[in-house]
Amino acid sequence: MKNSVKVHAALFVVSLIYAANYSISKDVMPRYMGPFGLVLLRVVGATLFFTILSRLVAPHDRIIGRADNLRAIACGVLGIGLNQLLFFSGLNLTTPINASLIQTITPVVTVLASVVLLGERLTVPRVLGLGIAGMGAALIILGRTPGAEGQNVVLGNLFILLNATAFGLYLVLVMPLMRTYQPFTVLARIFQVGLVLAVPAGWQQVSTPDYASFPPSIWAAIVFMVVCVTIMAYLLNNWALKYASPALLGAYIYLQPALAVGIAVALGKDSLTTTKAVQALLIFGGVFLMSRKPRKATPAVLPLEPAQK
Repeated sequence: MKNSVKVHAALFVVSLIYAANYSISKDVMPRYMGPFGLVLLRVVGATLFFTILSRLVAPHDRIIGRADNLRAIACGVLGIGLNQLLFFSGLNLTTPINASLIQTITPVVTVLASVVLLGERLTVPRVLGLGIAGMGAALIILGRTPGAEGQNVVLGNLFILLNATAFGLYLVLVMPLMRTYQPFTVLARIFQVGLVLAVPAGWQQVSTPDYASFPPSIWAAIVFMVVCVTIMAYLLNNWALKYASPALLGAYIYLQPALAVGIAVALGKDSLTTTKAVQALLIFGGVFLMSRKPRKATPAVLPLEPAQK
């Protein structure tokens, strides 16, 4: 019972962290730092943390074999490099509510990837759910949402969709590694791979800002993104995975848009309209149908956490 309460508390904190990130990131981008610069700071911090932690917790654990090493490289490219670069590029252009709603497409991508890579059955409800969720996402992506001057909101929405796609594929690929090796060993390796992409992409944006001009609130936002969004969220999710089913962890992705909407509206970063509410209902309904497990089939791999981040 105690573990159950702790698991739900951990997953709620993760959802709250990710939801707050949609609005907090907008305070930093693009005025103080570009999206790729933020990605580099996050990946560097997480790489150092998980590399040191893996040496302390599991010093003799190593990813071995050509197949597992290639899988780890693919996970680092999709789950860290492309995932974070696309997410912050998209969030820099679109609104927090749009980004949080489109992110719920991740379970759809995960189920489709499970069908192709793991032999899952694609049932009629899942096909229907794919169509409904896809319609909701398309309406958001193509909708005329006001943005800041010079912003291309449609392009930002598309980047978020690609981010969700990359992370959905990553979740299917990373599960065998998580079941074979110590989680910190896997996290250290995939962040090291992601760092190879983040350094050339973000070096210019991280070296040009006038850091002396940053107000305390911006420094606090950057620390939040490195410590909470990147390190703490990964730690809590991996701890919860020891006691909770993947389905429970996957279900918490649906809480994030609701929290993100509340935070964005409360901070004046975005507004909730009837159109967005309808689009959200389409996505949630479609994702619910897609996430239902087919009878007499291997359980689908559901997302452990939302795309980012």
